Amino acid sequence: MKWNYQRRLNLYSKFSIVLFMVFIFACTALFAKDEPKKEEPVIKSELLSGLKFRNIGPAFTSGRIADFAVNPGNPFEYYVAVASGHIWKTTNNGITFEPIFDDYGTYSIGCLAMDSNNPNIVWAGTGENNHQRALGYGNGVYKTVDGGKSWKNMGLKESRQIGMIAIDPRNSDVVYVAAEGSAWGTGGERGLYKTTDGGNTWTKVLNISENTGINNIVFDPRNPDILYATSEQRRRHVHTKIGGGPESAIHKSTDAGKTWRKLESGLPKEDMGGIGIAVSPVNPDIVYAIIEAANSAGGFFRSTDRGESWQKMSDYSSSGQYYNEIYCDPVNVDKVFSVETVSRVTLDAGKTWQSLGLDKRHVDDHALWINPSNTNNFMIGGDGGIYITYDNGKNYMHVQNLPVTQFYRVALDNETPFYNVFGGTQDNNSFGGPSRNFSSDGVTKGEWIVTIGGDGFWTRIDPLDPNIVYSEYQYGNVYRFDKKSHETVYIKPTPEKGELTYKWNWNTPFIISPHKNTRLYMAANVVFKSDDRGNTWQKISDDLTANIDRNTWPVMGKFWSIDAVAKDVSTSLYGIIISLDESPAKEGLIYAGTDDGVISVTEDGGKNWRKISSFPGIPANTYVSDIYASRFDENVVYASFDNILRDDFKPYILKSSDKGKTWISITKGLPENGTVHTLEQDFIDKDLLFAGTEFGAYYSYNGGNNWVQLKNGLPANAVKDMTIQQRETDLVIATFGRGFYILDDYSPLREINPSLNEKEASIFPIKDALMYIQKSNKYGQGATEYLGENPPYGATFTYYLKDVPKTQKEVRQEKEKELFKEGKPIPQPTWKELEDEAKEIAPYLIFTITDEQGNVIRKLTKSASKGVNRITWDLQYSNTFTLQLNDKKFNPIKEDRGFWMVMPGKYNVSLGMYSKGEFKELVPAKEFEAKSINNTSLPAPDRKEMVEFQRKVAETTRVMAGTIDFNKELIEKMAYLKQAIVNTPEAGNDLMSEAVKIEKELNNILFNFEGLSAKASDEEIPPQQVPLSQRLYYIIEAQINTTSAITNTSKKAYEIINEELPSLVKQLEKIALVDIKNLETKLEQAKAPYTPGRLPVLN
Repeated sequence: MKWNYQRRLNLYSKFSIVLFMVFIFACTALFAKDEPKKEEPVIKSELLSGLKFRNIGPAFTSGRIADFAVNPGNPFEYYVAVASGHIWKTTNNGITFEPIFDDYGTYSIGCLAMDSNNPNIVWAGTGENNHQRALGYGNGVYKTVDGGKSWKNMGLKESRQIGMIAIDPRNSDVVYVAAEGSAWGTGGERGLYKTTDGGNTWTKVLNISENTGINNIVFDPRNPDILYATSEQRRRHVHTKIGGGPESAIHKSTDAGKTWRKLESGLPKEDMGGIGIAVSPVNPDIVYAIIEAANSAGGFFRSTDRGESWQKMSDYSSSGQYYNEIYCDPVNVDKVFSVETVSRVTLDAGKTWQSLGLDKRHVDDHALWINPSNTNNFMIGGDGGIYITYDNGKNYMHVQNLPVTQFYRVALDNETPFYNVFGGTQDNNSFGGPSRNFSSDGVTKGEWIVTIGGDGFWTRIDPLDPNIVYSEYQYGNVYRFDKKSHETVYIKPTPEKGELTYKWNWNTPFIISPHKNTRLYMAANVVFKSDDRGNTWQKISDDLTANIDRNTWPVMGKFWSIDAVAKDVSTSLYGIIISLDESPAKEGLIYAGTDDGVISVTEDGGKNWRKISSFPGIPANTYVSDIYASRFDENVVYASFDNILRDDFKPYILKSSDKGKTWISITKGLPENGTVHTLEQDFIDKDLLFAGTEFGAYYSYNGGNNWVQLKNGLPANAVKDMTIQQRETDLVIATFGRGFYILDDYSPLREINPSLNEKEASIFPIKDALMYIQKSNKYGQGATEYLGENPPYGATFTYYLKDVPKTQKEVRQEKEKELFKEGKPIPQPTWKELEDEAKEIAPYLIFTITDEQGNVIRKLTKSASKGVNRITWDLQYSNTFTLQLNDKKFNPIKEDRGFWMVMPGKYNVSLGMYSKGEFKELVPAKEFEAKSINNTSLPAPDRKEMVEFQRKVAETTRVMAGTIDFNKELIEKMAYLKQAIVNTPEAGNDLMSEAVKIEKELNNILFNFEGLSAKASDEEIPPQQVPLSQRLYYIIEAQINTTSAITNTSKKAYEIINEELPSLVKQLEKIALVDIKNLETKLEQAKAPYTPGRLPVLN
């Protein structure tokens, strides 16, 4: 009893204490002041505007074309819908193209339609109009009314893929949009939509179901109220594809879309898939359809009664998921084109077909335009870009200036002095080329090499031998490529005796071990390892997938027969490894991620594996798009997941700090539609991460807690892969539709964090500058030549500026803006105040460059702007030629071209600002180094002597150029003085003789400098004494483009100049300061009118 009493007493005491603590906390909460939650400061993309990506293309392969819109009144003007690379426009028949749709939040374009009444009005449907495996999605329909200068989203943002747009030729405000809807899920804006007010409002006029949209809409050209539409039931997921169903059909309306009926007579009774339809412009009673259907019921069909009944002309059809688009010839009613793998044409209404011509042309076509004035001239768009023929397909011209290649992967070598960029592409081979070159023009198409053909994917280069390149095409077909000989060895692992075939993904992972350059890993449903560069392979895992039978999952709410339309066609087998990595921090620590949502890890090189199939916040069985083992900590691993093929566009990135046992999400700052494809980590700062998403590149400065977009120079595009060139600290990314992009020297990102805002200004660490002679190697190539962009030549300074002082005008305008908002009177500035504003010099930055001795050798200026920016010094001394002013106006930021290269060595740069009449130093001197790459065959034995000679020549140039210009100014002045003598009554007649004598002496001096003027070429002038300017030209021409030794000819020329120049300068000095002054004094005494350079005397 006592024990129970004591126990109760103890419990009561404990309970009292708990109640007391709750009361205290409640009171604290009650009486405490509400303190706002402090938000962690974040970096904004706008701060990073100076960190700009550059595009290196290439363009020689081009990329997949979806549609054309050609101006019927001027076929030299047309628009190109690039399937994964935005919209481009040409006004000169393809000599040049301009991207005109880079900043509208999507990159995938399905179709275009030009208003026949106004070629400046063009409609664009976003989201590629098919359902193949490498598909992008859109955000609605857009319209331009100014020829592509600007675009406006007109709605249907949830349509995902748009198949076709039709504009009523009688009324431009009436537009029909065939919205296919998402290929990966139900619902959304799916069906046929119509607007009667130019896109302000939309009405769905044909609805099939949540699974079936409309992929074609065409008019009867005689009566646009007669419409034909095709519906397409389809679905694609990672594990499967259904290419058709009972809801695919052809529909007709005779009342502008108010009512519809399904056309059936003569058409397949089986489930249909993708349907293409076209009305003959020659005889609109004739309608053609190409139909994919189950059980071989599809084919090519013709109606002669406006679709009321159909006749099957042949069994010919193509793949509805990628093709089945037909085009009627504008003059021949029986001639129809079908674009597909090998495009075809029929001349007998579809009974027989022949190839359209493939000589020196890529396969896989998707778009066609036929010149109505000359049908032998047509333009085809496909996976290989644009091809144009003028002889009915016998010969084609390939357009090679559209850098719209779709890259799946990117890899880099360590070649010196410039590394190479390699990658695999969608249907355009695997190849590699230089990240930059010695030319001031850029990288040419001839500098790229193809390693293997097909659809290219993973490429890896031996880190110790850049001549050994591994490239693969689809399904793990990997080759070892010898860059020296261009030989290839096929090294794909094959099953052992008695084994079943492996399951390979379309995009098979392949890596080189970070611990041994001859060790390779690749994966099917199992992981393979080779220690001899792929000559032999060892299987180091069992099947690491979830082993799910894909037929046990319903599609569109149903289970489908194996006979369903194109079931699982062009779809990889399910249950395959698609991401693979070995930890750089620990040998044998390997991660494998699968398409069915499993991550497996081995810590002993594959002897034992641990499977992980459940992840916080990640839907089950989600595709593991990338797995990235930390460079620094063997316990840390990152994983990204891509659930886009289940209509889930959210970004998923997880981090584990215990080798995958537990995970946390790190996606703050990524957009809701930012599906993540790839991850990368800096090699110095473990918290500096990069992510490639469906619509751009992002970085995190704090280990994934916050993400910031890197977008300057980079259009909205899918970043499928990214990697780092450590020697150069470059971030290189592979986009799926705009080629390769490079962010040169991203090292400032290591210091760009919220604390940066505490500084007034900063110069980030400066990368060593490479010194070489940059020359232009291209002349007369024409404007069609695409050149990959080189980085600016020289030393690049990346700097930060917190604020820019406001000018008087900006201060006034800000005050006026506030007063206007408040409805208060706005004081009007005086004319004097406005004049002072106009004369005020806006703030500008001054970068002062000094050598090791502290001598100032160059100053660079730039407009002051907030944030992170860049400026590049060309490694040259200041120009010593005569200054030139545009419109004779002062411009503090006028480009100052250098003259003569500096010595290799260490230099310093400081940053200051000029504002409101004062100079202020912002950042003290920061050191950097200029390094020669030593690529000269005959280098100067004494570079210092060479540079000193060049400096002397620069000083001689300054003096001679200035003296010649001064000489010419004096001659011009003499014209004024002679005119003043004639016009002044009191001027003595002897003054003219004096003036003529002076002028003659000036002309004689100028002759010594410049000699006779040539009518065409100096070589046509009879023998004369060599002008000093010509001797100087010989020296400059001999030395300006080389680091070789000074020629003796140059030395002799310099000696001659030094002998003759001083006396000419002295003669000119006497004429200017004595002879002309005396003449001017006499003219002033004679009260002559003003002449330039003479100050009148007030008597």
